[in-house]
Parts: sequence; structure tokens; C-alpha cells
Amino acid sequence: MKLAIISVSNKGQKLAFKLKEKLNEDSTILKVDLYHKNVKKYFQILFYEYDAIIAIMASGILIRTIAPLIESKVTDPAILNIDDNGNFVISTLSGHLGGANKLTDKIANLIDAIPVITTSTDVNKKLGIDILAKDLYLSINNTKEILFFNKSILEGEQLNFTINPNKNFDYLFNYLKNITLEIDVSFSYSNNINTDEIHVKLDNHKIILKERKIVVGIGCRRGKECSDIYKSLIKSINELNIDKSRINMFSSAEIKKNEQGILELSDKLNIPVNFVELDKLKLFESNDIQKSEFVYSKFGIYGVCEPSALITAGFDSKLIYKKTSYDGVTISIALSK
Repeated sequence: MKLAIISVSNKGQKLAFKLKEKLNEDSTILKVDLYHKNVKKYFQILFYEYDAIIAIMASGILIRTIAPLIESKVTDPAILNIDDNGNFVISTLSGHLGGANKLTDKIANLIDAIPVITTSTDVNKKLGIDILAKDLYLSINNTKEILFFNKSILEGEQLNFTINPNKNFDYLFNYLKNITLEIDVSFSYSNNINTDEIHVKLDNHKIILKERKIVVGIGCRRGKECSDIYKSLIKSINELNIDKSRINMFSSAEIKKNEQGILELSDKLNIPVNFVELDKLKLFESNDIQKSEFVYSKFGIYGVCEPSALITAGFDSKLIYKKTSYDGVTISIALSK
């Protein structure tokens, strides 16, 4: 997640610096940029350049500023509002698909504030269909139906999930088993459904949830044991609450194609691994990757796990977990569009 923090007062600016320091330690936050004053001018840029915006200011200023910019719950960024004293963190826009509600809880915990969330499903302890999709990294083919399904969930209606019996959907079953929010679901199976899809039906309404590709990029020192790489993987996906069965592919550079630890992990978890050619890695450009001069001096490329994950995830993919080191193993995670 790319995050901007904008403040208007000196007290708010101090809170912004404090928050940035804490967020820089979070592997799920790719970058944090700070802005001060000139709210109307900056928001014209921030609204389209960041996944989330934290506005430390009076709610009236924020609402009047973002009102002309709001377009859709599918595309609008997550927006949080914090008072100058850091007493309250308010989920203001894109609570579900944008991730504002979850970010609100995280930020409130970091600064010891009270989170304020007002979406109906959340306050009634119900699992919205859009929250399920966001948590499991699934796209929704018809977002106009979200309101109908969430209203039905609030009224206690049972949804039918149809999946392909030949696909491992442990990630879905485990999620529904462990989630503390309520949803009434029945399951049916059909070979006619694509293995990467979940069809959700109620009456004459239907939504198709489709897996976005999750690619875990792996770099490691030569000779790293499979068990060491596995431990690093688990630490990373646990931070994102991703089940092992939800990972679509591993990736690394072709210089690692004979690395037994990576190959064994691929076999152990039955997850294919793509080794990206050096030429592709040399040509790859992204402002989001962390460049390593050491790796460049040895192999002529600036990184392994981040660029290989992004290339494998496909055009317009994005990092959801920046390169993080675990005693000789580096892990990053990319998500397809």
C-alpha cells in the first residue's frame, strides 16, 4: 500500500512524522509520503496517486475537499480522518474495497487512538461480500450487486457459493471458519466453473469472485535450506493473513533455477515457480522496488524477489509486501490487477 499523510497544523504535522516512523517498519506499507497545508492543491494529486490517504485535520475541511473527487467505491482510495490530538481515527471513504476500515484499526492501534467505523455490515458484526473479496484478494465482476448481497447478509439470508471440485479452496474454507463476522453460506460444486472463480448466488442475483494472481518472490543465499525459506514465507503471508493455498505461484531469478531449497518448497506446497530471465530483470523498471547495489555488482540486476514477483504477476501488478529479509532469505509478494 502506498500511503500519503497530509496535515494542516503544526501539531498535526508532528503526529504525521510520528506515524510515518511507525509505518516505515511495516512490510505491507510500500511507502509513506508526508504533505503539509495546501490541502485542496495536494488532494488533486494524492487522490489518484496513492492507495490510502490519512488526513490529519478537521472533518469539514476533508469532506469539502474530497467531495468533488469521489467517483466510485471500486476506484476511490481509502481515506482516514484523524484529529490533531490523535484521539480518533475515522474511516471516511472506501471502507471495504479500499481497505479503509482495516487501515483504521491498524493506525488507531499504532497511536493509541479510538477507531471509528460506521459501515453497516461491520457495526452489525456481519461479513460483507466485498470484505470477503478484499480479504481473499478476489475481484468482483459486477460491483453494482454488492449492495444487494450485503443487504441480504444483514437480513440473515443464505448465499450459495458454487466452486469447482477439482480446485483446492482451503483458503476459502479456513477463512469462513476463522472469521469472527457472521455470514450464512451453503456450498455446491460444478465442473463447469473455472477453477479460479467462486460464483455467489441468491434469488436471481449473481456475483462472480475471481482470484487475482498472488505471486511470492523469493531471493536467498546459495544453499539455503527449504525449511528456512518456508519459515520466511509463513512469516510474510501471516502478516497479510494469506493462506498457503491462496498462493498462485513462486518466482525468482533464473540464477536461482538450481537452488534446491526453492525447488523443494515448490514441490512441498505444490506451487509452481517461475524463474525470470536475467534480460527481463535488467530491463524491468519500477519506482516501487528497492534497489540493491550489492546484487547489481554481482549479477547486473538491482533485485531478485520484487522484480521477479511483479513480472510474474503480470502487467500493472503491484507489490502488497515489500522486500523483507529473514536471515539470508528475502520475500516479497505481488498481486495481479
